[in-house]
Amino acid sequence: MITSFPLNRGMAALAVTAAALLAAQAPAHANTLEQVQQQKTLRVAIDLNAPPYGMKDASLKETGSDVETAQLLAKDLGVRLEIVPTTQANRIPFLLTNKADVVISSLTITPQRQEVVDFTIPYAAIQSVIAAPESEPISSMKDLAGKTVMTARGTTNDANVTKLAPAGTNIVRFENDATAMTAVTSGRGNIYSGAPAIIASLNKQLAASGKPPLVTKVVMATSMLGIGVAKNNPQLLEKMNELIRKTLKSGELNAIYKKYHGADLPAEVVAEGK
Repeated sequence: MITSFPLNRGMAALAVTAAALLAAQAPAHANTLEQVQQQKTLRVAIDLNAPPYGMKDASLKETGSDVETAQLLAKDLGVRLEIVPTTQANRIPFLLTNKADVVISSLTITPQRQEVVDFTIPYAAIQSVIAAPESEPISSMKDLAGKTVMTARGTTNDANVTKLAPAGTNIVRFENDATAMTAVTSGRGNIYSGAPAIIASLNKQLAASGKPPLVTKVVMATSMLGIGVAKNNPQLLEKMNELIRKTLKSGELNAIYKKYHGADLPAEVVAEGK
């Protein structure tokens, strides 16, 4: 489903908080670390329509940097991984209604989200950028006035462009990055608010269809990615932190990140493992 409407500052960020608060009213109790270990299963919410973080390969097998991160942490925890497919907008509600034990799904650590869930230390980082063809005369956010920008609903990229774009910007929101990318490749727009890794995946699709690639025009923000854990679940939170520190120190998380993103983890993330 595609929805298009004019700029409304703060709408995306408020929607995240409102949805999470609504979900928090549901009569659900998060599984504790002890329950996860007893059930020998870690349920991880991952958006499989957000390449290269979460996606499916040609054989429909789950893959991506968040998928491999979840696999690594479940293995170190000594339990089976159960992937709970979700969407960008439903990541936190799935956690708060106990449909998942944790969220590992390119979830940036923001003050709004910290009001309703706890976050681990960062396991990765993500930039939020505006990308467009080289020929587009965009050098700052003010140049978006009167233009149409594609993005995935409920993401940090949605929140950033909503907050920073000038009046008159038309933001077209899609249910996930995959459908937004399809809109660009089909010619419905050529300006994208997303992460560099997503832009790289989009450029592969554009090249296949003979269209010019998108380049980064504006960096809106650099954010840390954390694992989301329901509040009042300190043992599970600390165990996730322990596993992140261990795998950062061993270099395993960096190897996963570099495999899918073509670069090493930022120094400030790697430092968490020392």
